Amino acid sequence: MTAADTTSQPVDDSRRISVLLGLLFGLGGLGSSSAAVTLALMSDDFGISSGLAAWAISLYVLMLAVTTALYGRISDLVGFRAPMLAGLVLMSTGALVAAVAPTFQVLLGARMVQGAGAAALPTLGVAVLSSRYAGEVRGVAFGRLAGVSAAVGCLGPLAGGVVEAAFGWRAVMALPILGALVLPFIWRALPTGGSGAKLDVVGAILVCLTAAGMVLLVQSPSAGLLVAAVGAVMLFAGVPAVHATVRRRPDGFLPVEVIRNSTVVRTAVSASSIPASWFALLIATPAVLLAEGWEAWQVGVAMVPSAAIALTVPRLVGPMLRRIGPGRSVGAAALVASGAILLAALGAHFASATILVVGIVFVTVAFGLGQPALSAVVGDAVHENVRGVALGVSTLLFLIGGSIGSAVIAGLSGPLGMTGALLLLAALPVLGLLVLAPTLRSVDVEAEAEAA
Repeated sequence: MTAADTTSQPVDDSRRISVLLGLLFGLGGLGSSSAAVTLALMSDDFGISSGLAAWAISLYVLMLAVTTALYGRISDLVGFRAPMLAGLVLMSTGALVAAVAPTFQVLLGARMVQGAGAAALPTLGVAVLSSRYAGEVRGVAFGRLAGVSAAVGCLGPLAGGVVEAAFGWRAVMALPILGALVLPFIWRALPTGGSGAKLDVVGAILVCLTAAGMVLLVQSPSAGLLVAAVGAVMLFAGVPAVHATVRRRPDGFLPVEVIRNSTVVRTAVSASSIPASWFALLIATPAVLLAEGWEAWQVGVAMVPSAAIALTVPRLVGPMLRRIGPGRSVGAAALVASGAILLAALGAHFASATILVVGIVFVTVAFGLGQPALSAVVGDAVHENVRGVALGVSTLLFLIGGSIGSAVIAGLSGPLGMTGALLLLAALPVLGLLVLAPTLRSVDVEAEAEAA
């Protein structure tokens, strides 16, 4: 599809497709945020500790992160329909098995399958929009996808609390099955063309194992020394193996033109601080409020304002991407995220629900701007033949940022207190800006030239 073709797509079409893709993306996130409120009941039912029950979330996030690049690369080769269908089948199957799991071990396996399927949704969602639209229409579509997905994610605790109260915690595990109902409405909008090349299976396995090692190492503060050791071995053995594979096959699973593209890598690393802040507050806010005696459904209601704000952010994203450029938009989102974390630290210190809610509203704004800005930068920085894997790699780094945020809260809120953990995390977006700075001007100059 040429640039002329993409710009001719009607705005109504982009609105419908981006909302549906955002709903799918959000349901993938819902698999984590809704399940978080069921851990206590799950642990009682299976007779396990709360720390062990938390692996139902950790393994889901692990698989969600490490398989994103796989879906992106497959979409480059065969188009979007097959990997999207495979992802939704895996997510729905995993959700169904988790809902009826007779043992905790079966539930963990099902959650891993569910996460591996849900990984298709963020990568393929932004790749589909990037392939169908251009210019301001694409920027608005990116913003709408991010806004809808963030809104659904914010409503996860409320949905989980209500469903759990009515039907039990097992019904909450099944909620992501709803994603299968969306597929028929977007099927015809999913492009089918690809390069036709064969998948570099060895490269795919090595990249996924290395990424898994990175995520395990990030999560080790809350998971223990054994997980840290396993993650370190996988990471430090995997990096040279991946490097050797890329040298042998520069056009293989991880194309050299993607990993050597400083714009892609620096922007993704910088933007990863935004989901780190968002995931941190999705954990910290309920933790503080529940400790103050709130019920799960009340915590869910407290998240409603952030969900409402998430639906309004897309109106600002398109104009902002056009006026200041996607690179500067990533930087602005990082600053907002840092301010939101500082507000939340204040709210945690004083146990103030109002301040916490304001903090999560601001971090939702940051997420709603940062995710589409990252997609715009990466989509413009690479050739269309490797756009899927480039978006997959950037999404992988984005989700690893989320793992960092959740790991800091889960692992350090004990020794440092919730306030101390949040203050430590507030420095991460500032460090991200330092990473982004060397390429900031060139990114937005290129974007302005393309718009002109």
